[in-house]
Amino acid sequence: MSEKKAIIMGASSGMGKELATILSVNNFIVGLAARRINLLEELQKKLPGKTYIKQIDVTKPEEAGRKFRELIAEMDGVDLIIISSGYGDMNRDLDWKIEKETIDVNVSGFTLIADIAFPYFISKGAGHLVGISSVAALRGLRGSPSYSASKAYISNYLEGLRQRAVRSRKPIYVTDIMPGFVKTAMSKGNNLFWVASAREAAAQIYEAIRKKKNLAYITRRWRLIAWLMKLMPDWLYNKL
Repeated sequence: MSEKKAIIMGASSGMGKELATILSVNNFIVGLAARRINLLEELQKKLPGKTYIKQIDVTKPEEAGRKFRELIAEMDGVDLIIISSGYGDMNRDLDWKIEKETIDVNVSGFTLIADIAFPYFISKGAGHLVGISSVAALRGLRGSPSYSASKAYISNYLEGLRQRAVRSRKPIYVTDIMPGFVKTAMSKGNNLFWVASAREAAAQIYEAIRKKKNLAYITRRWRLIAWLMKLMPDWLYNKL
């Protein structure tokens, strides 16, 4: 039986870090990629299985693309690529620096990695691409408009790639992970509800990956909130 191999973009913290642990425990060879190399080195020491690490900053596209391809080559190919890197912050004053960083990471950085990963799987003839969007993708957020918009971009981009995968008639899977509130560095605000730990979220993400789901809400009960958000009329949503 051939070894399973995965790369996690954004493995240094949060859900990406917890996913790295779960995959390693489940006999995956794991490629760990993120901007903060010191955190990757610390994580590598703790994981039970074979790992590779690569410092990749997706806001530097030319360098990031080259290094990501290098990591795939160093691992002699991969079966699963998870794009977990992301950025978000409250931005009620529409500070351009925050908006730009959100776009650079969540839109440009995501697209860069996806546009390497998907053609790679097409050429290989099989593979699984996973992207982390958000329940925030379903409606605009007045406190962080670029965040909700960027997550909607991710979700729609993944759907477009899924259509391509179906047309290819190859065993290529594309999974959109839509978390609600997860206790990570990006979780800001008071009175948050249904907050999951990064470990709990990662466990459910792994199950969605294992089942090759097209879409998974994390945690599962956020499916109800998603349904309500889609149906809610604008006049009511604007009052929230």
